[in-house]
Amino acid sequence: MSLFDSGFTSPLAVRMRPRSFEDLVGQSQALLPGGPIQQLITGNSTVSVILWGPPGSGKTTIANLLSIHTDSKFQELSAVTAGVRDVRAVIDSAREQQSLYSRGTVLFIDEVHRFSKSQQDALLPAVENGWVTLIAATTENPSFSVISPLLSRSVVVKLELLDESSITLLVQRAVESERGLKSEFVLDPLALQSLVQASGGDARRALTGLEASSNSARSRASSIISAEDVQTAVAYVAINYDKDGDSHYDVISAFIKSVRGSDPDAALHYLARMLHGGEDPRFIARRLMILASEDIGLADSTVLPACVAAAQSVAIVGMPEAQIILAHVTILSSLAPKSNSVVLAINSAMADVQSGRVGSVPNHLRDGHYKGAESLGHGVGYQYPHDNESGVAPQSYLPDLLAKTDYYHPSTHGAEERWAGIAKRLKEMRTGRSLD
Repeated sequence: MSLFDSGFTSPLAVRMRPRSFEDLVGQSQALLPGGPIQQLITGNSTVSVILWGPPGSGKTTIANLLSIHTDSKFQELSAVTAGVRDVRAVIDSAREQQSLYSRGTVLFIDEVHRFSKSQQDALLPAVENGWVTLIAATTENPSFSVISPLLSRSVVVKLELLDESSITLLVQRAVESERGLKSEFVLDPLALQSLVQASGGDARRALTGLEASSNSARSRASSIISAEDVQTAVAYVAINYDKDGDSHYDVISAFIKSVRGSDPDAALHYLARMLHGGEDPRFIARRLMILASEDIGLADSTVLPACVAAAQSVAIVGMPEAQIILAHVTILSSLAPKSNSVVLAINSAMADVQSGRVGSVPNHLRDGHYKGAESLGHGVGYQYPHDNESGVAPQSYLPDLLAKTDYYHPSTHGAEERWAGIAKRLKEMRTGRSLD
């Protein structure tokens, strides 16, 4: 049975599924002429496709439309319930369809990232030999969730969250459509705005919210869906955030880059998304501690202890109050002057060590506290800095091989400008030469 033949008693989101690609709203980038989807529609290709996108972006709808446009048999498996035996049964049926009736099969696998390696392996012969056209849907990055052999035999099509204009069109269409609310209700403009915002770009969530809102209006014998109806029906907006999945990495990346880019508003937005999605606040605190040295460093050395204190406070206090502490250090870190000289310095030093460019420890710096050390020259000639009035001894510390190496290149941002002057003056005192 097609997904479109579900009867009027089906949920509104199911009844309003597009019945042609012309009715599909959004995803224009994925449907570009010459792209894999269009090639499947026109019959110029039988390539298997992995649809990667957030919930409600149209993955199931696109798969079903492809089966209709290619006059193929549509088979659907859910990775949550199907096993290797189910996969093989579908493949055997597809081979029979192809052999007896010259008819292809579109195999749609929802949540393919939940398939084990053995289950994904079972798909390889069918995809390789063209027995099925695989349309696999996943909300997680297929580079991490789909095995390499299957990935190499497929084309990944990225779907995005729908924009506000697309969601608005979908909702208005559902209000008027004979498959929808059949114009039995009028949607108040504020109610429409609330539905669009609550959807978070998820078409299914928008239509589910509309249906629940219409039921709320019906319960009070009104033909007008109000903003209050929407608020009653959609009490909690579940944003697209999987703390164990791909969005976890995307949002924390955006958070760090926003702090690094000195944008406290964007940083607070991504912080709120993570906290709302259930992210461990201790993880966020640890990332801020790293950032304090990696991206701020000596430009403002007070930020690192502030982040350490925040991490300790978060562990003691817990949520929801911990969000205030995290917001505190997020704003502080965003506004602080930035310098990556510390990370560049240690990376440069590590690169030399890892490549074998180390040299011998100078004799005067070697341990001279054991019997016979002096006869080896160990510790001989070492100048104790505290014996000098300046507290700095004019001597070399690096191995001879690295004598002219500079790892630390201070910036002129914030407090580091002062440290730059100090570093220069100390080097002149150690080497006995001017650096001007």
